[in-house]
Amino acid sequence: MSFRGEWRRLRQLDWRELDIKESGGWPWSLQLICCVLVLGLTLAAVHWYLARPQAEALAEARAEERTLLRDYRLKAAQASRLPTMLEEMAVLEARMEALMAMLPTGAEIPSLLDSISEIAIDHQLSIDAIRLRSPVTRDFYIERPFDIQVEGDYHRLAAFLADIAALSRIVTQHDFSLEPVEEADTLTLSMLARTYSYRTSGEAEGESSP
Repeated sequence: MSFRGEWRRLRQLDWRELDIKESGGWPWSLQLICCVLVLGLTLAAVHWYLARPQAEALAEARAEERTLLRDYRLKAAQASRLPTMLEEMAVLEARMEALMAMLPTGAEIPSLLDSISEIAIDHQLSIDAIRLRSPVTRDFYIERPFDIQVEGDYHRLAAFLADIAALSRIVTQHDFSLEPVEEADTLTLSMLARTYSYRTSGEAEGESSP
């Protein structure tokens, strides 16, 4: 059967009278079109119910693979720096131990005040007061402030402050005040100094107990 004849049959066909039960008598071209449509719908349904979930799972797996590869590269880079990090940590621990050794314990505070008094005497200063205040408890350490008031000339006072800063124990200096002494060529130095003690677990319990 020629293509023209088949095309003529399709044009003359009354589409409203088509019955699926008589599909065997339809023009072969119409049967071919219907088969193609059914096949396409079948493939679409198969893709929707079977292939699409698998494709989504594959996309998720690829995304997870990219994430895992990124994490692996990051951890591999960190692992390659591990020896350097261990060396840096050892240096930091050594520095921490050295700083901890510079923090006096509570029992060493009187000795520290005696050392400051000796420094004042060595610089020929007159000691008006070296008075310890109440300690202040912080999260990881105990702050121990004390007042210093000495009298002397400017250069001896400066040397006194420099020697306090050079002590083997950490002492910070705050709130300086210099006032001239009447009828004397000297100055009165008043300041607040602080030293610090590491707060151990036993001290923490003792400080928190009533």
